[in-house]
Amino acid sequence: MNTSVIRYLLGYILKLEGFLLLLPCIVAGIYYEKSGIYFLIVALISIAIGFIFSAKKPRDFTFYLKEGCATTALGWVVLSIFGCLPFYISGEIPSFTDALFETISGFTTTGASILPEVESLSYCMNFWRCFTHWIGGMGVLVFLLAIIPLSGGSNINLMRAESPGPSVGKLVPKMKHTARLLYIIYFGLTTMEIIFLLFGKMPLYDAICTSLGTAGTGGFGIKNDSFCGYNVYLQWVVTIFMILFGVNFNAYYLLFFGHIRDALKVEEVRYYFGIIIASVVVISVNIAHMCTGVFDAVTKAAFQVGSIITTTGFSSTDFDRWPELSKTLLVLLMFIGACAGSTGGGIKVSRIVIAVKTILKELNGYIHPKSVKKLTFEHKPVDHDVIRSINVYFMTYAVIFVVSMLLVSVENYDFTTNFTAVAATFNNIGPGLSLVGPTCNFGFFNNFSKYILMFDMLAGRLELFPLLILFHPSIWKELFIQADKKVKGNRKEKQNVRM
Repeated sequence: MNTSVIRYLLGYILKLEGFLLLLPCIVAGIYYEKSGIYFLIVALISIAIGFIFSAKKPRDFTFYLKEGCATTALGWVVLSIFGCLPFYISGEIPSFTDALFETISGFTTTGASILPEVESLSYCMNFWRCFTHWIGGMGVLVFLLAIIPLSGGSNINLMRAESPGPSVGKLVPKMKHTARLLYIIYFGLTTMEIIFLLFGKMPLYDAICTSLGTAGTGGFGIKNDSFCGYNVYLQWVVTIFMILFGVNFNAYYLLFFGHIRDALKVEEVRYYFGIIIASVVVISVNIAHMCTGVFDAVTKAAFQVGSIITTTGFSSTDFDRWPELSKTLLVLLMFIGACAGSTGGGIKVSRIVIAVKTILKELNGYIHPKSVKKLTFEHKPVDHDVIRSINVYFMTYAVIFVVSMLLVSVENYDFTTNFTAVAATFNNIGPGLSLVGPTCNFGFFNNFSKYILMFDMLAGRLELFPLLILFHPSIWKELFIQADKKVKGNRKEKQNVRM
């Protein structure tokens, strides 16, 4: 394993986070808040350690999938630990576990909070909460790909380890240009949302924080009632942009270069919008008697469907009071999630579609044993390796979900609370039902359960395997062997110098 590259990239991650931590300092300066000093302290420490880690360039920049997964998982853990320090040392979140939970929830774009009163936080702290969504939405390592030269298939391996979805490819021949293009689209859509929100007379601070949370499909609100207090125009703007950020960015690439017909033919996106439209219709009819009219029902249904399927987690109403059909449908949408290659979480529409097609193919095989029908997706044949990896993903997903449920259930809360708490964190959604509903928070869980849910948030955001690989014995064995060889090599060099 190329540990020198891992160390080098972790150094860059720390430096990048250090510079990003300076932005809340600016917010603190604008609002004359003393809390900004804590961001400055952590930023300087992060930058200093980052420079130490990345001072010595690796001799070999070759970087394969194993190193990609290890770097991604370690990078997100380090990112979260340093990111939570301003909350903790300032005392605004006095518990380290709670501060870490809030930060991991931010970076993984989950939006599950332990805070009963978000408005009690200072402006700079609330800005950092929302900004972590934007950083984690596209991925910090994707940003690094635009500036760090790697070889040996390294770039695509690093992106595969961090990007959500069953497969990741290049939009343009060079991965560096792909990363830059993704961030141009990401930044452009975020800026557009801010402008539209300002047209609705939303305050600039609110518009920026809301757009950061929407772009990362995170859902940290800066108001205690999330989005209930904003007008209908602002709710529809956020609804539309939540859905747009849940679209596979490959479709935006096609639109960006004028391939409109090809963009409209993207199969996953068509299924994604089909699921949204069908869900909005069903829920609108189901909650009509609880609303003031058809438009009000559609507004509430569209907002919550868009929020849940994209795993954003904003709420414009207490959907825990909706009829059972609507709540059940929302829980199903939690698992489906957004498109692959978007900022959304969940299992992903592409995996669901391929799994359904695989079932239909098997049924067809029973009815017509001699027929040979190739499974296709996005107008291309699906390789057996892709189907195998999706099946393994589903099995691993089920095992982690069940084990998490059992461990969290030790606290003896009701089944709905435990089930939706795991579902909401594992799928990076935020609110669940019952005690973790849209008007509640996760602060009542004990520290053990919180760490289980933190693991779920990281595993869900990193598509399971990059995080699980850290627990594989062979990884640590290789690290210790290489460390031992390095120590022995240094001893030999010192002996040679003495002689």
